[in-house]
Amino acid sequence: MQKKSLKHSSGEILLFLIIILFSSCKNKQELPDPLEAGWQGQSVCEVLEDNKELRLLKCTFPPNVGHEKHYHNPHTGYTIAGSTFRITDSEGTREVDVPAGYTFSNDSITEHEVLNIGDSTAVFLIMEYK
Repeated sequence: MQKKSLKHSSGEILLFLIIILFSSCKNKQELPDPLEAGWQGQSVCEVLEDNKELRLLKCTFPPNVGHEKHYHNPHTGYTIAGSTFRITDSEGTREVDVPAGYTFSNDSITEHEVLNIGDSTAVFLIMEYK
């Protein structure tokens, strides 16, 4: 049996290492996005618009329904119908009254989990920038 010698130039090896480095540096999210995340196996968001510039979601949370831990790309939101939520994020856990008409925005990727602990159904529009 004849052995083959694997000889590669230093340029080929360098190119291979660069490819490996860049492919491992992609911004990979281990958490689901808001559309993929749900609550106890049920979806809570639906897509109203999805184009090359933005994705618009409508998310509905009846009492005792939440949104499992997920991430958001930069986004703006509007509260159609409010309620009281327990929010868990990088700052800890807190209870927040979110009124109808409330707007919010984040210019960076964020992560959180929420639970509607109020007695009314909350509805949000979330516009994510691409």
